[in-house]
Amino acid sequence: MAFVSNSQRGKNGTYVFSSRPRPVESRSKCSSGSPTEQSQYGSIMYDRRVIRGGSRSQHVLPAKSAMQAADIQQQHSFRGRSVDLMRSREAWFKSGDAVPGRKHVDVQTESYLEELSLILVTKNIDCQTDSFLDRPASPLFIPAKSGDDVATQIEVGELFDFDREVQPLLEVLVGKTIEQSLLEVLEEEELACLRAQQRAFEQLRNAELAELQRLQEQERRRNEEKECRIAQQREAVRKEKETSEMIAAQACAQQFLSKLFPAVFASLRRHGYFYDPVERDIETNFFQWLMVAVNDTLEKRNSARLLLDTIIHDIAVTRQDFFADLEPIKLDK
Repeated sequence: MAFVSNSQRGKNGTYVFSSRPRPVESRSKCSSGSPTEQSQYGSIMYDRRVIRGGSRSQHVLPAKSAMQAADIQQQHSFRGRSVDLMRSREAWFKSGDAVPGRKHVDVQTESYLEELSLILVTKNIDCQTDSFLDRPASPLFIPAKSGDDVATQIEVGELFDFDREVQPLLEVLVGKTIEQSLLEVLEEEELACLRAQQRAFEQLRNAELAELQRLQEQERRRNEEKECRIAQQREAVRKEKETSEMIAAQACAQQFLSKLFPAVFASLRRHGYFYDPVERDIETNFFQWLMVAVNDTLEKRNSARLLLDTIIHDIAVTRQDFFADLEPIKLDK
């Protein structure tokens, strides 16, 4: 790389170096290798030195110079650090053995995916520097003093004379204060007058509202009384109508029942609905008890007779057996 530099000694003996900036030469793959050939890029979108894409994506740059090789080595070092960091994380967050039938799978949880590889590309690059002595720091530049000092001259009467110039200021301040005070007093009097008018208006309005409420209440009571009287009259008319209907129905019922009662009583008497209570009591209660008692007595007699017949039968059988045993003995004698 060639530099166009200008070096010279300053007036105070310091070393001054300056060089004009120049773009870096780039060679294409199909170039013949001559330093004069240089690709002219019209747009940075086609410039190989401009990296496009994500900040975590890997870009392979051709090793054209020592600076590009240093960038590649730095990328490899960053990649190695990321691999070491991932290994340390795996060792730190390592879980236990998987459940039978399942297995652990490594999954990246970062926002940007990154291809991880255990094979690191390493390359050794040396750099030889010129054996120049380090230049000492440049001393602080302090320009030499030149010219006369600046001064300001104040003549008599140019400054503020308090005794002479304070009077108009005081007159203005006092006048403004008095004017403001008068305005405030007038405003307070006007406000007081407005409040008095407002109180009088509120009193008049309250009186009118009270009168209006009294009239409304009176009208409401009149309406209620009117409605109550109308309701009472309607109720009286309804009751009178019901009474007349009831009287007519009663007369009709009496006329109808006057002929119906004898026929009904005769029919009921024929069907046995009218009976003597003593006779009904004897038939329903006494006869049933009498029959039950007679049945019990007969059952007892039958049981006693059956038992007596059984005893007589047993005695007769026993005597028959006894007399049957005695007859042969008498014949022998």
